[in-house]
Amino acid sequence: MISRRFFTRLASSYSTQTGLLLLLLVLFGAVSASYFFPGDPRNMVASPTLWPGADARFPLGTDMMGRDMLSGLLYGARASLLIGLFATALSVMLGIIIGVIAGYFGASWIDDILMRLTEVFLTMPRLLFAIALVMVLGPSTFSISLALGATSWPQIARLVRGEALRVREMEFVRAAATIGLGHVRIITRHVLPNSIAPVMVASSVLVAQVILSEASLSFLGLGDPSVVTWGGMVGSGREVLRTAWYMTALPGLAIFLTVMGFMLIGNGLNDIYNPRLQRN
Repeated sequence: MISRRFFTRLASSYSTQTGLLLLLLVLFGAVSASYFFPGDPRNMVASPTLWPGADARFPLGTDMMGRDMLSGLLYGARASLLIGLFATALSVMLGIIIGVIAGYFGASWIDDILMRLTEVFLTMPRLLFAIALVMVLGPSTFSISLALGATSWPQIARLVRGEALRVREMEFVRAAATIGLGHVRIITRHVLPNSIAPVMVASSVLVAQVILSEASLSFLGLGDPSVVTWGGMVGSGREVLRTAWYMTALPGLAIFLTVMGFMLIGNGLNDIYNPRLQRN
């Protein structure tokens, strides 16, 4: 349960505040994209390779096809956040289920099977596995989110397992088993709620990793062709990198700021949940 002390530490964490500010800016751009640019961001609206500041109607210029860069950045924010949050939610759900079951039944055949499965996914290159899944399913927002979510859960699973191993040895869990509560009830009521606090820190970092992975897939031409993505904009701009470097710099900067926002939030939450800081 989140206490008042948590919000006090959150308000005093400059790292978390900075990260939230960055993400609010990105979220505002994603939400307001349709309002400021009601048309298709892939439409050609001006002369190609128009530099930022050359035309007041297009403050960030246009790409080699004459598409508005600012419109693409705002719609790209929507795609990146959607994929990042959906894939992270899937990863967290799988990781929590597998991790808490493995931790509760630690040192048993159930734990062995689940941890061997986790190690199989950990040994495989995540991006290559995601590429294979996207190629099989076809490039789309759903398939990319599914591929990234299905390959990113092992870190969450190992983290939750470690916490569940610790929680199951506590007196209130033993007391629940003594009075005859079933395994499902003990896991859902006692072990799970006390094992997922560190997941908040890991989730913010995982969103950043997923956004980077999605940008890499789009850069390689495996992004959803029906939507504008930051990785796709970087991939398109590399063809004119010497003469119009802003086409790659602007979406690259957007990726950097978004990833930095989630990483800062993760660092701030890590400081808040640090037991040594909580005793001060």
